[in-house]
Amino acid sequence: MSMKKSGLGRGLGALIDNDVKEENITDKNGIIEVDINKIEPDENQPRSKFDNESLNELAESIKNLGIVNPIIAKKNGEFYKIITGERRWRAARIAGSKTVPVIVKEYDELETIEVALIENVQREDLNPIEEALTYRRLSEEFNLSQEEISKKIGKSRTVVTNAMRLLKLDQRVQNFLSEGKISAGHARTLLGIENHDVQFETAEKIIDDGISVRETEELVKILNEKKEEVSEEKNEIKTEDNEKNSIYDNISNELNQILGTKVSIKNKQKNGKNKGKIEIEYYSDEELDRIFCLLKKI
Repeated sequence: MSMKKSGLGRGLGALIDNDVKEENITDKNGIIEVDINKIEPDENQPRSKFDNESLNELAESIKNLGIVNPIIAKKNGEFYKIITGERRWRAARIAGSKTVPVIVKEYDELETIEVALIENVQREDLNPIEEALTYRRLSEEFNLSQEEISKKIGKSRTVVTNAMRLLKLDQRVQNFLSEGKISAGHARTLLGIENHDVQFETAEKIIDDGISVRETEELVKILNEKKEEVSEEKNEIKTEDNEKNSIYDNISNELNQILGTKVSIKNKQKNGKNKGKIEIEYYSDEELDRIFCLLKKI
């Protein structure tokens, strides 16, 4: 196979036009040219969404200049698993590249995630949900505190905390954020709404009406105020009902004592008016006569 390579980031392979074994082409920086079909993505890497238009633009650049920054990967049997550079690898495949420049590293699982996360975060390649999910993975799988995560990525603990809070949003709202339909500012504001269905409906309104973050803050404030008013009204009604029930219970108890049998008061409201019935229990004809005589005397 005759290999003609041109452009930056190709190492010594750019100068060779002989039949060679790609993995043996090495420059002083440890860069090797690897058959693109021997490269495989890491299914656990932080980034999961790739913009097709952006990939096609990068592919055109690779056709003209080659891959400027080598892919970082680790050996995985006969293959190489990508640590960083999946976007470049995908674009190279679109561009029709036969090989890609690779720097091989022997990282463990935690180091692999750290390196991939740091590169993506620094390049701002991750959407907010991808970033939050990676922080959560570092926390749950590797028992890292938010403080430890913040030190590893070079960001404040507050940034990590706020990012992870986004995972409390309704899943449909998280999807809007991942797709770029709402901003992280919108999403953080929607956290102020507890009901997930209301969160989703408000997010839809943001998208449909083009509402700004500041307008969203006002909208959430109004929704919460209305919620408090409804809650207060329900509490007042509940308190009033409890007071009435207490009165009915007292009347029932007094009638129980007077009649010597169980008396129940069934109360209900209709058209704003109270109505109901009194039930007096008896267990024999003799007891019925006794109760009847008592009632005649009252």
